[in-house]
This record gives sequence, C-alpha cells and structure tokens, in this order.
Amino acid sequence: MKTNYKIIHKKFKLNGVHYSNETLLQVAYNFIKEGDAYLQEIGKFLYQWLDDNDFVEAKTSGSTGTPKSIKIRKQAMVNSALATGDFFGLKPSDTVLHCLPTQFIAGKMMLVRAMVLGLELDLVEPNTKPDFDVKKNYDFCAMIPLQLENTIQHCGHIKTIIVGGAPVSNILKAKTQSVDNHVYETYGMTETVTHIALKNLNHSLVLPKLTKQQLVESYFKLLPNVSISTDERDCLVIDAPQLSEEKIITNDIVKIHSEAEFEWLGRFDNVINSGGLKLFPEQIEAKLQNKIQARFFVGSKPHETLGEQLILVVEGMIDVIDASAFTVLKKHEKPKRIYTLNKFVETASGKIQRKKTLELTNNI
Repeated sequence: MKTNYKIIHKKFKLNGVHYSNETLLQVAYNFIKEGDAYLQEIGKFLYQWLDDNDFVEAKTSGSTGTPKSIKIRKQAMVNSALATGDFFGLKPSDTVLHCLPTQFIAGKMMLVRAMVLGLELDLVEPNTKPDFDVKKNYDFCAMIPLQLENTIQHCGHIKTIIVGGAPVSNILKAKTQSVDNHVYETYGMTETVTHIALKNLNHSLVLPKLTKQQLVESYFKLLPNVSISTDERDCLVIDAPQLSEEKIITNDIVKIHSEAEFEWLGRFDNVINSGGLKLFPEQIEAKLQNKIQARFFVGSKPHETLGEQLILVVEGMIDVIDASAFTVLKKHEKPKRIYTLNKFVETASGKIQRKKTLELTNNI
C-alpha cells in the first residue's frame, strides 16, 4: 500500500513526544512565534508539510544551474524517505539526530523521514559543532563534513552517519576509519530530493594501493529505482521517476563504471582547459588536502598561449607554502601562481563561491 504523506506515523516522536497532525501543527506555530531561528525554520516547513498542497517549496543549491525556488512533490519526498529507510534498515522507534538547517532539502528530509518512518527525532541547533547528548545512542544522523570533523570523537554513539553538502576531504576520510560505526558520503541535490547515491567511507581507503575490489567500493552506488547516463559534456543525467517527473541534467562530470556505480570527477563549470589539457580542480584539491592547512581552491586565469593558466587561491595571509606540498601533483597540475585572500566569498550554506572569490584576485 502506498504510504500517504498526509498521515503522521504513530511511532513518530519529536524531542521525545509523539504528535498527531493537529498537535504537530500547534508545535509548528509555537516554533515560529517563540522559537530560536533554527526552530522557526522547522516550524515553517512543518506548516508547509501539513497544509493542503501536494508540494513544498525549496531553494536549489545551484548543482544543476542557477539557484532557484522549485516545487517538490510531497509524495516524492515520501518515496525518498522510504528508499533511505530501506537502504539503512531504519525501523519505527529508531532514534535520529537532526542537526542540519531546515531551509535546505537535507534538513527538510530529516523531518520527513521521521514522520514517514516513525522515528524518534531529537533536534539540536545546526551549527558547525552540534551540541548533542554524547552519552545517548542514535541509529541515524546526517551531517555536513565540517560537523563530522568537529564531532568525530563522539560519533561512535551514532550507528550510521551520512555526510554531504560538500566533498569529504582525504583527512576526514582517514579519521572515519577509526570510528566504530558506518559513515557514508552522499551524492544528491534538491532536485533529486537529497541523495540518490551513496559511498561507504569506512575502511575502504586505508591502503596506499587499492585492490580492484576496494577501488569499486570507492565509487558512488545508486539507490534502487534510479538510473543514470551522461550527456555530450560527460555530465551526469539522472532518471529517477519516483523523485522527479523529468530527467535531471547536472553539471557534474562523472565516469560511469556500471549500471549502478559512478565516479565523480568534478564540476563542469570548474573545468580548466590549459594548453589543450582538461584539468579537474576538485581532483587536484583532493591531492593537496593534507598538504595545505588553510582553506584553498584551484582556479584559473586567462593566458595568452595556454588559454587558461592554473592558479591556487588560499584563504588567510600565508606568506609561503612549502614547495614539497606540490610533489604529489603531476607537472601540468602544479599551480603557476598562488593568490592569498583574507576571506573567501561564500554562499548562505557556507560553500565557497569560486567565481566571485576569483574576481577578488584581479587587483592583486
């Protein structure tokens, strides 16, 4: 029988208390009128979820183009919640920690999963170091990489953690190897109603040379009822009829390894063509992750002969970066110039706005 988004699961609890549709609406009202900023966002979403419309409004992050407001079918959100529940074996009365901003799709879906699957959801303020009860055991939680980094010593109390919103650094991947739980990197976006693919981070990347089996485990694996292809740019095209009525064309360059597995290479809008060579900044950045302590990214500047010249942009007034940091790079991957800036330009969710930040280097 099809799960109806209008029905709140009888096992659902919010901060330890069960609510019906009517009482949850009152909670939403109280959150909006009297709650802190993060509770107000939760209240606004609950109001949308409980209204008579069959959709909610959400803002995209720009993964498939210019950020915009879109309507997402509530049934698609239910389908996404069911797929996640099936994949991780979540069952009614399982405990869940919610520490993400609810104005974004990942935060909205934590609430939907709890209401649909009958989970017991605890709310904490969504800052970079979530302040949760480190003595309580949780079955499931979603975090951004910085949150996982800042709470890694307490994450053994959370059975399964999914991490997304930004690439996971090699340093953080290494730290997850010592955590006695399951940590997955996610691939998804607002248009796909959060993740449509997952990659297990634990104990798969510890050896300097990966075996064939370990290499396969480093790819993203699709959830059921999702199929993929690439367009003429080698960008990922997602067909997920239970989540979106139309195919979703992304700006993510990928390499498809099987019907259910793909490797993420980088963003199409970040690709650098230097002297005829196609360079992926994200791949170069991954190699430099544990070599440069400050925040940084790889970009390009126009060049008369090369077309584009590879550069490195570093946040903070760092005078010198040791040349040994670049020994991990191939010759054509080494930056020709390094720029330092006091502060990067960011999105509301804390992501670096590369184009606007690069513009700040024009006067240096």
